Amino acid sequence: MRGRRSVAAILLGALLCSPALAWDAANAVNAALQDPLLARPPVLDTGPVLPGDASPPPCPGGAGAVAGPLSLAQAVDLALCHNPQVQGAWAAIKVQAAALGKARAAYLPTVSAGVSRMDDRTRYPGYPGADTDVQADTLYGTVSWRLFDFGERAANRHAASALLEAALANHDAVLQKTLAGVIQAYFDAQTSQAAWAARQTDEALARQTLEAAQRRERGGAGAQSDTLQATTALAKATLDRSRAHGAYRKAMAVLVNVMGLPAEMQPTLAEDLAEPADNLRQDLDAWLEQAEARHLAIEAARAQLAAARAKVAATEAEGLPTVDLTGSYYQNGRPNQTLAAIQTHETLVGVTVTIPLFDGFARTYEVRGAQAQVEQKEAELRDTEGQVTMEVVKAHADALAALDDLQASQQLLQAAQAALQSVQRKFDKGAADILEILSTQAALADAQQERIRDRAEWRSARLRLLADTGVLGRSGLAQ
Repeated sequence: MRGRRSVAAILLGALLCSPALAWDAANAVNAALQDPLLARPPVLDTGPVLPGDASPPPCPGGAGAVAGPLSLAQAVDLALCHNPQVQGAWAAIKVQAAALGKARAAYLPTVSAGVSRMDDRTRYPGYPGADTDVQADTLYGTVSWRLFDFGERAANRHAASALLEAALANHDAVLQKTLAGVIQAYFDAQTSQAAWAARQTDEALARQTLEAAQRRERGGAGAQSDTLQATTALAKATLDRSRAHGAYRKAMAVLVNVMGLPAEMQPTLAEDLAEPADNLRQDLDAWLEQAEARHLAIEAARAQLAAARAKVAATEAEGLPTVDLTGSYYQNGRPNQTLAAIQTHETLVGVTVTIPLFDGFARTYEVRGAQAQVEQKEAELRDTEGQVTMEVVKAHADALAALDDLQASQQLLQAAQAALQSVQRKFDKGAADILEILSTQAALADAQQERIRDRAEWRSARLRLLADTGVLGRSGLAQ
């Protein structure tokens, strides 16, 4: 006994002498009290990790906290941390973790206790010797423990576990959906920015053409009609530049909204990305197999179906017998009873068997309702699988078409640039009229727009295919 006391004294002294150790011990105790039944999933402490990533996304404070131009990876990080749908799905995990803890708590006993100070004074006027004055402290404690049921607690626990798995998968699916939305919005904004820059170049080129036409008119080598046509072309280029600027601002507003940032924030986009290699010419069946096996929305729907089936078993078990053990201790009477003149001690131990006999067929309809929910979840699973399949098929077709368009647009742009250089040399020597050079400039502007659009569509379709398949993480954005 002395040895045990010495060890305890040494441990207590170590805690008192080491504040850091005492702090760690207090944190450990607090963590154990926060989740004593281990219902909290580790992802709530480590953070969500996307497929192919080694760590959760960082959470910058906002667009103003981004150093330099906003890259696609930074836009994704902002969206995954600030998008309201992502935050709502994260909170749903905590809700289902609490529900799982409650389901596990049904296996443990419940303990209640109470203490009260009571003073019972009775006066009989005219009979001094008959007055009574009884004072006592009433104490009581009760322990109740369900020993056996026909699977109700197990079914509720299985349902809660399935719902937690569904919440985890749904959160990951929301991350993937948000990822795809940010990709689309980012490339739309980048395309609009490039189109605006191209329209500014077209406007500058039209202004140069007007100045050249004016010089030719003043020197007697050109007609006034050429100058008027060049003026019209400049006005048209200015209008196109203004419209492109408006489209760029609209696309930026959509991007800021998808990232979950305040509307007044207007980040600057990074430079145009390099063209990725052609590595997506994969058979469509392979992409569909990956989506069916790894898509998180399908996993969430399957978990919801499993939870609904467990709920049917729990509802059926609620109408079966149960066995409960109860133990109670009362000192000086039971709560809300009149005090006795003498002290009393009462101990009560009992086993209760509850057999539901008739509930007005309420259980029958509850079971039918739970079975109908299973049918509903089965339909939702089929609908989710169909939607995922449709999205993968569309994204695969878009990616292949965009890749072919990308190659064709490069050839178109090179031909338009060569044609403009040739016409400009002829125009400077007076061998080409204003209509020819304006027509060539318009063709080059169209080729530039096609090139910008095809590059953005290729990158967007490529990443959306990976996101819709459920295999895209933050690390894949830079590859």
